[in-house]
Amino acid sequence: MDLSGLLAQLLNGLAGASTLFLVAAGLSLIFGVTRIVNFAHGSFYMLGLFAAYSCVEQLAGAIGFWPALLLAPLAVGLLGALVELLLLRRIYRASELLQLLATFALVLVIKDAALWLWGPEELFGPRAPGLAGAVDLLGRRFPAYDLFLIAVGPLVLVLLTLLLTRTRWGTLVRAATQDREMVGALGVNQAWLFTGVFALGALLAGLGGALQLPREPASLELDMLTIGAAFVVVVVGGMGSIPGAFVAALLIAELKAVCIWLGVVQIGGVAVAFPKLTLVVEFLVMALVLVWRPWGLMGRPQAAVRAPGAPEAPLRGAGARAAAAWAALLVALAVLPLAAGQEGYATVLLTDVAIAALFAASLHFILGPGGMHSFGHAAYFGLGAYGAALLVRWLDLPMGAALLLGPLAAAAGALVYGWFCVRLSGVYLAMLTLAFAQITWAVAFQWDGLTGGSNGLTGIWPSDWAAQGAAFYWLALALAAAGVYLLRRVLFAPLGWALRAARDSAPRAEAIGIAVRRVQWAAFVVAGLLAGLAGALFAFSKGGVAPDALWVGKSVDGLVMVLLGGVQQLAGPLVGAAAFTWLHDSVARATDYWRALLGGTMLLLVLLFPQGISGFAQMWQARAASKNEATEGAA
Repeated sequence: MDLSGLLAQLLNGLAGASTLFLVAAGLSLIFGVTRIVNFAHGSFYMLGLFAAYSCVEQLAGAIGFWPALLLAPLAVGLLGALVELLLLRRIYRASELLQLLATFALVLVIKDAALWLWGPEELFGPRAPGLAGAVDLLGRRFPAYDLFLIAVGPLVLVLLTLLLTRTRWGTLVRAATQDREMVGALGVNQAWLFTGVFALGALLAGLGGALQLPREPASLELDMLTIGAAFVVVVVGGMGSIPGAFVAALLIAELKAVCIWLGVVQIGGVAVAFPKLTLVVEFLVMALVLVWRPWGLMGRPQAAVRAPGAPEAPLRGAGARAAAAWAALLVALAVLPLAAGQEGYATVLLTDVAIAALFAASLHFILGPGGMHSFGHAAYFGLGAYGAALLVRWLDLPMGAALLLGPLAAAAGALVYGWFCVRLSGVYLAMLTLAFAQITWAVAFQWDGLTGGSNGLTGIWPSDWAAQGAAFYWLALALAAAGVYLLRRVLFAPLGWALRAARDSAPRAEAIGIAVRRVQWAAFVVAGLLAGLAGALFAFSKGGVAPDALWVGKSVDGLVMVLLGGVQQLAGPLVGAAAFTWLHDSVARATDYWRALLGGTMLLLVLLFPQGISGFAQMWQARAASKNEATEGAA
């Protein structure tokens, strides 16, 4: 460790901070005005890099490198405007979660579109003319292009500040960020304002990607890698705050640079590898900021929404006919392997459906009746999976004991994380759950001695008695059915009623003596326990567990299942889990572009059936019943 090395790392951090700021500034603008958590923002960054590669390859000889490069963000901005006009404008009045589902579906479509246009290989662009060399700084060579990037971030910050403070359009944007309902009441055309903001945000993301062309290859994995970091920067800086995004990008990038510079340090006789912290440092910062200042370093508490959505109908227990139908379905699922073959593929797929249904039901428990948005529910799924696998690997316990004790690791995680999470609400709660999940993932990914690191734990197979025929499927079906039944019973117990009262109006619930945070905390633990049971079953069904079980993609899968089925129906997560698992399996085997087909299907469901598959079925049934009553009355 030396000062010249520290300076070099800090300069690298500044270059990275500029790029991160460009992406985060666009995301912050979009959320501040439209209130949409745009999961597809990382895809615009990826498209900016791919488009820059094509523009430079095809046009640099005719118009020059820099004009060709700058065409890419303009094209991405135009695409953003089209996305807002054709898709997002139709769902502005929908719930935040449904908007999230639509933007995630867009991620899948854009990824496969990029795969079709540019192929699966990484693409390397040329060096920037005039900036291909290096500069001597304290005896070290530093790339000239990185110095250029360092200047871009502050320049864009100044230009955005002038745009937002010195123009009428910027004044409207700032007003909409603080109170968009009042802006609409004053007669401002919100539709075109939203289109302009979304296009500008997409352009900034595309610019961030395009400027990376001389620095890194274009890759299909950049979308998810970028969106996680951008979310962190926006939340730490404050949702809707451009200066906050700049400060947060600097803070996180420089902390990573310092961690790399420190290397491996002996602390109290223990070797601490600081470079490994770069995988998790931004999420640690986000967790700390959200606990201390929930609205970010330079943000403001969100204004109350004056036009809330329609109130949810009270939950009702299943009647005798519905209970009989569920029992018949359970019996049919139990006997299906006898007809289809106990070791056939259908049995494997149904096992996956049962596990997915339990995972989705546990998330729905806190998401729907609890009103707590979680983007990190995979933490408890993964903790349950690792807990069961470690009990088998290190203590040589049988499968039954591991299934019983493994989920307790998930419950313990929910007990600790939930204590912090229930103090927040809305998007800040969602981001804190994401931070805790990513911290857990980073620990599992890097703790080679315990978790197997990136390779995970393998050889975790069911006991001999459960490995024969469809025995494990019947076990998974029975435990999943018992878990779902337990969740339903809790919802109609005093805890469930108190949970829904806290969701509908926390001040009124507290006024009548309900300890809101304690009730929500208890619900968090219950949901974590059942998600952990799903994870433990998953580990035995797949013969092991890897860090992917804790990754953000698993949490998003759970959200998709709940939203596809319908968040306001108790049957929603079960229907959504079955539909999503079947779609994912059948589409993935049918075409190389399964993501686009799956994403397109999800977009159609969002636009046509915003209440979810189960909600649409119930609405259709209610209409049919009312029509029959009207016909009988007329007769």
